[in-house]
Amino acid sequence: MEKRKAEHIRAGRGAAGRRIDNYLAGMLRDIPRSRIYRMLRTGEVRVNGGRVRQDYRLQENDDVRVPPLFQEPPRVQAAPPASLLNRLRKAVLYEDERLLAINKPAGCAVHAGSGEQFGVIALMRALRPDCPDLELAHRLDKATSGCLLLAKDQRYLRELHELLRHNRIHKHYLALVYGKLRKKLEISLPLRKNELRSGERMVMVDATGKPATTVFHPVRILRDATLVQVQIVTGRTHQIRVHAASSGHPVAGDPKYGDRAFNRRLRQAGLRRMFLHAERLVWQPNATLPPLSLHAPLPNDLQHFLDHYGTTERD
Repeated sequence: MEKRKAEHIRAGRGAAGRRIDNYLAGMLRDIPRSRIYRMLRTGEVRVNGGRVRQDYRLQENDDVRVPPLFQEPPRVQAAPPASLLNRLRKAVLYEDERLLAINKPAGCAVHAGSGEQFGVIALMRALRPDCPDLELAHRLDKATSGCLLLAKDQRYLRELHELLRHNRIHKHYLALVYGKLRKKLEISLPLRKNELRSGERMVMVDATGKPATTVFHPVRILRDATLVQVQIVTGRTHQIRVHAASSGHPVAGDPKYGDRAFNRRLRQAGLRRMFLHAERLVWQPNATLPPLSLHAPLPNDLQHFLDHYGTTERD
């Protein structure tokens, strides 16, 4: 094992405005994000001599102290499977000089780790060697498919983060939920992240959590479920899944917050994963440009299940 020495890094102009966790993840690509978050929580990382939260945004000339880190000697990285690269190559929805948007397949984690050898961001960098600064603008759960934005440079990444922070990128999802939802349902409940001893991350409704609002619009009622369009006004971890479960309408196939009996019936009917899809993102890049709307069609597996499950509705 090799041990790095403690380093003091001066944040340059290009780092100004970046979250400290994302900055460290980009700099320490061989260190798991869980370790980076632990360093921030315990104060091993210091900015200008003091502790900071993981969402602290750097300012130009900040002094960032990175502690000594043990790491394995560099290993030869296996090449991503050609089939996986081709799958993501076909998933591109939109591209311009600053932005790349993909229809992320379900089952692909955005980052490597926790048993995942390849993450979406590493795969997209392999597909776009001309974009070495490619970064995720936001995240989707591994089991969730749909619209995912990647910025090609740090300046545009900061612009997207600013839009996201002020809820100016409108996110629309499609989900199948338990029960018959016959009218619009708006849920505003604070959410708090909690890490269990096993290391599993759970999110719960808690008065001490961060505010979150989710709006469910029924689209189609099936046998014992409803297809809904979902708009999230805020962007919290597992927000849709936790709010849906708290209302008594958990997302179909959700292994963490879902209804086991409902999930079992759907598996027997052919649903092989969580029915949650990031269908559309809409935002206005700036006042001089028209709104940009990106749409990711419902994947074939979910559409096939929906068609099959819906044909046997009994009301």
